[in-house]
Amino acid sequence: MAGNHSIGWIGLGRMGEPMAAYLIKGGNKVSVWNRTQAKAEPLAKLGATIVDTPAALAGCDIVFLMVSTGKDVEQVCFGKDGAASGGKGKLPKIFVDCSSISAEESAACRARLAELGADLIAAPVSGNAKVIRAGKLSAVASGPRAAFDVVAPYIKTFAPRGVSYVGEGELSRFCKIAHNVMLGVVIQNLAEITILAEKAGVPRHAFLEFMNNGVMGSMFTRYKSNAFVNLDWTTTFTPELLRKDLDLGLEAARRLNVPMPVTAATREALQAHFGAATLQPDPKAYLEKDFAATLETVALAAGIKLKSENVPVPSGLES
Repeated sequence: MAGNHSIGWIGLGRMGEPMAAYLIKGGNKVSVWNRTQAKAEPLAKLGATIVDTPAALAGCDIVFLMVSTGKDVEQVCFGKDGAASGGKGKLPKIFVDCSSISAEESAACRARLAELGADLIAAPVSGNAKVIRAGKLSAVASGPRAAFDVVAPYIKTFAPRGVSYVGEGELSRFCKIAHNVMLGVVIQNLAEITILAEKAGVPRHAFLEFMNNGVMGSMFTRYKSNAFVNLDWTTTFTPELLRKDLDLGLEAARRLNVPMPVTAATREALQAHFGAATLQPDPKAYLEKDFAATLETVALAAGIKLKSENVPVPSGLES
């Protein structure tokens, strides 16, 4: 989708780069900044303009953020040469933060931007780099409705499965936390039943094929099946990030008086993975691998030593 607004993009990591690429390929005028400029060069070949500082994006109508932490959001917006603190008095009308940060950090950012005269749309996404490239990303958004209506077509460019508007303020942040809580619960249970089936004598690839073909199969179980079958722990999301989100979910549950015993059990099961990592030659490097590696911790507790089955498994993202 090509619109009439000038767009700035901050953050070109595993997620940000392919998301920004969709906007550029859609015919939009996009300027990009990344801490490591070399990561922006592939987008320049698509037609993006690389800028030296976030402040150079202050003249854009809309600025998207896809960075790692709340501190990063604060820095690229309000720090030295931040997008909201430079640009010869100019300021983007709307900031769209697709990063996964806490509701408290998002609210603080929203308040500071409002004082300067800008709106914030919080728009975290559901998926990983493979999902983005397959054109199956989705998003959830909250903030001023009028600002959302302006940016929604641009979000849909990289999240074609849809963007759900859930209301004002930081409600989308709660949705993303709830989403990642379910992510943790599902991967833990999928690991447990996969090991149960294997110990009974069922090959992992056969069991997961059955699950994925049935009513319990999902996009998530399908694209994680290759990891489980062939022990491919290429990182999409780390155990540490998952633990953080489970803690955020449980913290919100305590504050709102919502019992979440399954989430609490999942959090403790995930903690066991951190203990099991100490048995690895390089525990730190192991914990930087994908959270699907929790399968090995479940197998260890069941007395099983896993081996790759070397069976090609479709990701489910092909069509």
